[in-house]
Amino acid sequence: MINIGGIVAIVVFYLLILFVGIWAAKKKGNGGESEEEVMLAGRNIGLFVGIFTMTATWVGGGYISGTAEEIYGKGLIWCQAPFGYALSLVFGGLLFANKMREQGYVTMLDPFQDAFGERMGGMLFIPALCGEVFWSAATLAALGATISVIVDIDVNISVILSACIAIFYTLFGGLYSVAYTDVIQLFFIFFGLWVSIPFAMTNSAVSSIAPSEVDWVGTLEPQYYGQYFDYGMLLIFGGIPWQAYFQRVLSSKSASRAQILSYVAAIGCVVMALPSVLIGAVAKATNWNETDFRGKGNIPLDAEQARMVLPMVLQYLTPAYVSFCGLGAVSAATMSSADSSVLGASSMFARNVYRLIFRPRASEHEIMWVMRISIFVTGAMATTMALTVHTIYGLWYLCSDLVYVILFPQLLMVVHFKPYCNTYGSVASYVIGFLARVSGGEPLMNLQPFIYYPGWNGTEQLFPFRTLAMVLSLVSVIAFSMLTRFLFESGKLPPSWDVLRCVVNIPEDVVRVSGSGDELETNDAMGEMAVMTGLGEVRKYSATDEMNGRVNPALNLGSDSDEEASQQLASSVAQRAKLQQQLSIGGNSIDSPSHRPMISNRKAGTNTGTAIGGSGSAAVAANNAGDRQTTL
Repeated sequence: MINIGGIVAIVVFYLLILFVGIWAAKKKGNGGESEEEVMLAGRNIGLFVGIFTMTATWVGGGYISGTAEEIYGKGLIWCQAPFGYALSLVFGGLLFANKMREQGYVTMLDPFQDAFGERMGGMLFIPALCGEVFWSAATLAALGATISVIVDIDVNISVILSACIAIFYTLFGGLYSVAYTDVIQLFFIFFGLWVSIPFAMTNSAVSSIAPSEVDWVGTLEPQYYGQYFDYGMLLIFGGIPWQAYFQRVLSSKSASRAQILSYVAAIGCVVMALPSVLIGAVAKATNWNETDFRGKGNIPLDAEQARMVLPMVLQYLTPAYVSFCGLGAVSAATMSSADSSVLGASSMFARNVYRLIFRPRASEHEIMWVMRISIFVTGAMATTMALTVHTIYGLWYLCSDLVYVILFPQLLMVVHFKPYCNTYGSVASYVIGFLARVSGGEPLMNLQPFIYYPGWNGTEQLFPFRTLAMVLSLVSVIAFSMLTRFLFESGKLPPSWDVLRCVVNIPEDVVRVSGSGDELETNDAMGEMAVMTGLGEVRKYSATDEMNGRVNPALNLGSDSDEEASQQLASSVAQRAKLQQQLSIGGNSIDSPSHRPMISNRKAGTNTGTAIGGSGSAAVAANNAGDRQTTL
């Protein structure tokens, strides 16, 4: 029978979330229709909201439900997600947050396209997109199953309703709506689950949860050490290269704040997992024959029922009004994951695929409409998969592995070791990493392995083959980049064979420059790439003094004060005026469309420049506009 009280509770909760999402959409500033306003909330997310939305990167429906399931099934020692994802935020802050935010990127794919070109960036978009979409579908499917247990309504209705609300406020508010609804959603998760725990623990069917009375800690057998290590590395480093994380990093006011948010959110991940751990322990200590669940399923719970441990505890061990609070918590957790994933996938498509590959001259207005359509399409895809595909978790696990195996090694290279990688290495890494991962099989998708690694027990790989695939991918990008550079630069292969045009057969409208002071020197191996667009502009991520005509606020690494930002702006303007004066002496103007300077800033506070065009200058002419690499 349909539970009317539960439906009322869900409707009230959804209306609250919808109201907050619409209210947050109105916070967009004067550039409300710009890329940065919608995708990154104008890089103006405050500390309080930033902590909540960064924590919501991983604290979702799958996170809290999966934690309870793992405690019930294998024990605390195998519940690696809370600690793994917390460490992923710590390492993300240490290795990537500062550098990514300092460079003023807009999406996670920007550094890939900056280093490897637009088309290779588009290829790397595929595993990133699949991971975000399948993650959203998995969380929506979990929500539908949870609601059906507690409220007894059709799964399809609950999934569609939840998806529509998340898509609606994301469509109009962008990251503003996602961030501010995260605050409400995390509050509901924390409050809803903690309220239910005392009622569950004092239920007559529940015995003591002391580890000496019931084993919810679990054990780790020696033969599983390799697999345990593999899963841990997957969670820690595979949890970094996700747009859902980097959209929070890149929306921070400064690089230093992005790091702080990552570290605080790591603590938040562990804290938010505590109620789920206790709920899993309570389920382990419950005699289900003494509850209303008797006669409705297998006792002890089978694998399918174990996945529903959290909603079952709420339904059968707590009063109805308490279970509705817990249901709100699960719903909140799901939407906090789904909305950010949908926004992340749509942002990458609108900017890194549509704009940089197909429509380089697209206006901001056009990009915003493409993004809105992408939000709708991505949400519809995730909803459809949640309703029709029965192996969503298997698909998501496989895509998570591909993110770890393919994206993480290449992200590490382009952010920290850019001079040592090129497009050939990226292609080789992509193919080798993919084949190495698929070779191990995926039981959840009935994908049989074609390489049986040491420790194969007949049903699963106990060898850390995912981490092996990641290491092979990392070695491949370095080795093939160095090999192709040696072959082309030594003359062993003719320049015409450089089909990807990234070593010696570089298009004439791409110049690599490096240097310091007033000198400019060409350096193919160590230089950074600046690109002349068809409009006569130089757009370069690495130019940290000025970005797309605006000062990058992330340069202020130690403080967010307006005074220091103003000083930096004045310094940038003064440097630009000085450079223009120097160029004017030679008859060139920095503002002339055909005489734009290429500025390479390899170190903070160091600018080098030269004029493009004019007699005696390093002139470059675009002779192949269709094939040139354009970095926006």
